[in-house]
Amino acid sequence: MKMTTNSLTRRGFIKLSSAAGSLAALAGGVSLPFFSRAAEKNDTTAADKQVVWSACTVNCGSRCPLRMHVKDGEIIFVETDNTGEDDYDKQDVQVRACLRGRSLRRRIYNPDRLKYPLKRIGARGEGKFKRISWDEAYDEIVASLARIRKDYGNEAIYLNYGTGTLGGTVTKSWPQGRSLIARLMNLNGGYLNHYGDYSTGQITQGLDYTYGGGWGYGNSFSDLVNAKLVVQFGNNPAETRMSGGGLVHHYVESVNRSDAKVIMIDPRHNDTVAGRNDQWVPLRPGTDTALISAIAYEMICNDWVDQPFLDKYCVGYDAKSLPASAPKNSDYKSYILGKGEDNTAKTPLWAEPICGIPADVIKDLAKQIGTTKPCAILQGWGLQRTANGEIASRAVAMLAILTGNVGINGGGTGARESDSSIPFVRFPALTNPVETAISHFMWTDAIARGTQMTATKDGVRGKDKLDVPIKFIWNYAGNCLINQHSDINRTDAILKNEKDCEMIVVIDNHMTSSAKYADIVLPDLTIAEQSDFAMDGKAANMPYFIFADKAIEPQFESRGIYQICSDLAKRLGVEQEFTEGRTQEGWLRHLYQLTRANDPMLPDFETMRQQGIYKRPVKEHFVAYKDFRKDPINNPLGTPSGKIEIYSERLANIAQSWELTEGDVIHPLPVHVSHAEGYDDPLRKEYPLQLVGFHFKSRTHSTYGSVDVLKGAARDTLWMNPLDAHSRGVENGDRIRIFNGRGEIHIEAKVTPRIMPGTVALSQGAWYAPDGSKVDQGACINTLTSQRPSPLAKSNPQHTNLVEVQALQA
Repeated sequence: MKMTTNSLTRRGFIKLSSAAGSLAALAGGVSLPFFSRAAEKNDTTAADKQVVWSACTVNCGSRCPLRMHVKDGEIIFVETDNTGEDDYDKQDVQVRACLRGRSLRRRIYNPDRLKYPLKRIGARGEGKFKRISWDEAYDEIVASLARIRKDYGNEAIYLNYGTGTLGGTVTKSWPQGRSLIARLMNLNGGYLNHYGDYSTGQITQGLDYTYGGGWGYGNSFSDLVNAKLVVQFGNNPAETRMSGGGLVHHYVESVNRSDAKVIMIDPRHNDTVAGRNDQWVPLRPGTDTALISAIAYEMICNDWVDQPFLDKYCVGYDAKSLPASAPKNSDYKSYILGKGEDNTAKTPLWAEPICGIPADVIKDLAKQIGTTKPCAILQGWGLQRTANGEIASRAVAMLAILTGNVGINGGGTGARESDSSIPFVRFPALTNPVETAISHFMWTDAIARGTQMTATKDGVRGKDKLDVPIKFIWNYAGNCLINQHSDINRTDAILKNEKDCEMIVVIDNHMTSSAKYADIVLPDLTIAEQSDFAMDGKAANMPYFIFADKAIEPQFESRGIYQICSDLAKRLGVEQEFTEGRTQEGWLRHLYQLTRANDPMLPDFETMRQQGIYKRPVKEHFVAYKDFRKDPINNPLGTPSGKIEIYSERLANIAQSWELTEGDVIHPLPVHVSHAEGYDDPLRKEYPLQLVGFHFKSRTHSTYGSVDVLKGAARDTLWMNPLDAHSRGVENGDRIRIFNGRGEIHIEAKVTPRIMPGTVALSQGAWYAPDGSKVDQGACINTLTSQRPSPLAKSNPQHTNLVEVQALQA
């Protein structure tokens, strides 16, 4: 449905002021929609009003159902799940969307909404574009693809990381290898792939070397009802899993019913621990492994470790289970007791000056963890987004391993919580003819110095080195070109060099910070303007999925990813191979038919469309590695030994063969090491504060970052301890500058004892808004973060940053 200026004005919209010149130009002179108060009334008596099931498919860990109330072709208000019981004890519980999902209407009718295909006319990043037709946009893309494939080969084409439609099936944007862009490119010679992701790049690899299988699983939150003690390293579901479709409700219910004590180890007194009579243990960022080593020392010395479990299920705890290739005294026990290569006992007194936690507190933590069983050890993903996150993630797992809490109810593995799911046949992306892959975090390097990147220095996979740099970037449903990638000013300089990266295509709903760096911008449909299955819904003890139906017609000239890729496939000569003769709905019916063949319990397609959400209660709590615990011989883990590998021969070999940057460490054990921009870096003389990031209620990463009411409800501020603020003459609410050698942000200070001295914290995902002096006025933390990758996963260390703070003159 095309809207005219008059129709928008008649329906309660107002026109943009001249101050929004660039956005007005992007809108082609057409008014952009804001709803009036009258349009927000819940007109439930209108005979022509429809209620259509839809979903929020962003990357928050949830997939929440939304019920769109539509009148005269417009969404007038949004509700959430109204099926099931409002009772945690019932099998069929309601899945309630948070305020972000319920504000989806404000994303659809948003001033930043893209309306037409655009072509860049200014420098990348300026946000200057002209409106073009779809045919012109397609011609530009196809011509660029042909030229780059001819001159450089398909390895020069890259699919950038994006999770804006993570929960979709046809619309799925991540993993990139399962997206429709991947299918299109796989039919045209392939593309340079990537591995890992910004959320879990380091823990995925770290725990793979401990538990195997490419991932580390944990018990479900619902299983916390069986725990007697819960120890959380930076896990904050109250903000990261806050919706009814997420897991915080199950976390709160289970902990309340078990009456288990919760210990939260985090530099910030986060919202999960706030309001409960629990124990907060603030520690310096990046020193988790020192704390854990000291706890292990106390547990070993007091005989609180589960020796039978370590003997039966583990490799490398002590000398008798070390691999034959390992040097003498290279086992974990020897390292902790000071009999290893550093000859240093990891006592609480040793750890105190490193992690900032008094020795007597460390001893008490060790006693609680070592003598309480079952004990659930969990970690959030923020901890592993540090300079040595692979080691840190393995270290947290050691507390679960030493105490034998793996594979039992009420216990845990030291990983993040896991849960059950409903298997669903996915859209086939086909096989990528290009076998080369880089770390998701190294794409800027692959532009700037691509042919210098090697397997042993930069983590290139599939070959020894890259043969060509990245020349063409597809950026679908993601804001990682700028906003979510580290060191924005370095990235800005790389992207502005058009001789290096020659073509950037952005497919998105909004003029994001990243979209401003595109050469061609294509306006994508929102979930409400098309039909799709929203998958991987998790409510701890009740997996579910949603049929998100088309609620309104496409706004302006936007097109969905399936149509875009089908149109391009036709121009590239592979239309039949791409579509297989099916429409988007035809694919949904086909995939659902295949899924029902494997799972006859599911309703038929039309019933599913009508009921909107399908829930499947699970009677038993999910317990990670339960079968392994019962029978390790017949249910081995995915490690080379089939056991839990405290000492990893694979890591020992990598440590010997890779070229590491000075200061980087890869080690077969989870040992404490100093690292760049850590608590003991000499750079602290110039930048004495450690900056960490955290997820924020008003956004899912950067998604919903342009919704005004959410921004007003939860404002971005820099958390500072009163001691740090007072020494700098800063008071609560003052305008301040945060800066280091990479950039500068201006923002208000939140002076609070809820963060430890020496550490400041800024929420992640705010939209980058630089002024003419490259000072960010939008509170985007990546103005300050580093692009130095972690040693093993070559992943993002976005919580390892040194900064200084100064008050701004009024």
